[in-house]
Amino acid sequence: MLDPNLEEQELLADTFQRDHSGLTRAELVAAWLDTAGFLLAVAVLVLIRPPHGFSLAATLASSAVLVVAARVEFDTPFGYTVPVQLGFVPLLFSAPVAVVPLVVAVALAIARLPEVLVGEVQPSRLLQTAGNSWFAVGPAAVFALTGVEPENAGAGLLLAALAAQFGADFAISSLRFSTSRGARLRSQLRDAWVYGVDAALTGVALVVAESTHDHPLVPLALLPLLGLIALFAKERHERLASLIELNNAYRGTALVLGDVVEADDGYTGEHCKSVVALALEVGAAMGLNAEQRRNLEFAALLHDVGKIAIPKEIVNKPGKLNPEEWTLIQTHTTEGQKMLDRVGGFMHDVGIIVRSHHERWDGKGYPDSLAGEDIPLEARIITCCDSWNAMRTNRSYRKALPPAVALAEMRANSGTQFDPRVVSALLRVVEESGELVEADTSPAAATSAQDQAAERPDVTVG
Repeated sequence: MLDPNLEEQELLADTFQRDHSGLTRAELVAAWLDTAGFLLAVAVLVLIRPPHGFSLAATLASSAVLVVAARVEFDTPFGYTVPVQLGFVPLLFSAPVAVVPLVVAVALAIARLPEVLVGEVQPSRLLQTAGNSWFAVGPAAVFALTGVEPENAGAGLLLAALAAQFGADFAISSLRFSTSRGARLRSQLRDAWVYGVDAALTGVALVVAESTHDHPLVPLALLPLLGLIALFAKERHERLASLIELNNAYRGTALVLGDVVEADDGYTGEHCKSVVALALEVGAAMGLNAEQRRNLEFAALLHDVGKIAIPKEIVNKPGKLNPEEWTLIQTHTTEGQKMLDRVGGFMHDVGIIVRSHHERWDGKGYPDSLAGEDIPLEARIITCCDSWNAMRTNRSYRKALPPAVALAEMRANSGTQFDPRVVSALLRVVEESGELVEADTSPAAATSAQDQAAERPDVTVG
């Protein structure tokens, strides 16, 4: 998370947005279930280990540190993590263990109140407090069940309490995020680095906790450390916010370029949008990751952006192009890359894909005569989707080809012009859409496809 990937950046952007909105229905259900389970767990702990005498001064001091720590937020894809270990461990040593989770929940709620009062956070978000306090249930349960006071615990029991803290927190949070946000376990495991922060702070917190009986106010000595951590947290938040803003700017530029393409040539613009939809379906069928899907989306949208530099009488010329015209129209791939390179950022990678979307699997494409796996996968997907859409729509030099003809053309050129794996994925997607229901796959159809393709060199490549 020090250098978040695209999927994490998208989750962060979603999290930032959610903070300013109310709970969704899924989040609301998860919050009420978390709260009900949390209160039941606290009730069971009180029954097992009823509260007894404790140090009020140490409890208040530890709670104050906990409130301050809960306001030092380190952004994570699914929300934020806070250095509450510095207040939680002393609290565990000073308050009755059975009520520690409840005190933690109250402290976390108090910590969020300022943002709620000024309208930065919706009041309904306070319902998530109990869910965020589940980490305290694990250690409290360990000490309640063993009957050992934290100050008398040995290293083994303290490690067991720490493991229970991490286990309870991860179990509840992963269940919550999977149900309310559809988060995959793999994505949540990447966020597990936060437990390393808690583990690193535990040693300092233990030293302070062991001094609370003789010096009840000693937890307050941790406040300067929290101030230093808060500076790093603020710097991190600003950096992540700037990263998200920059990526949004790149996306906005790409969308504007897409609008320019459409305004310059209505058919080309509509064609590109159709290729985007089909390419994303094929990309999903082939298991592309978040970064590949993003690059595929924008490369599909802008694969013909270079045609802005080509005279319209050539782009829309009926019939066959002469050699000079064909040479000129081929430059739209490199012209497109030059435009996107000027934008910078991830659009540089998109430009490489745009450059290669007329390469062929057999190495007979342009502009670099790349072959096979040397062609970016996203470009290979666009090549197939571009070709399918070009054949299935009316063009200035011919009418749309029937499904049977387009299907025969794709199969005939699989392994030569097209990557066979991409062709298979494309045909699965098209078949699921119902477009091939009446397709004729007879040899006559294939012959018709080849005859129509010969009419113009770019008939199957847009």
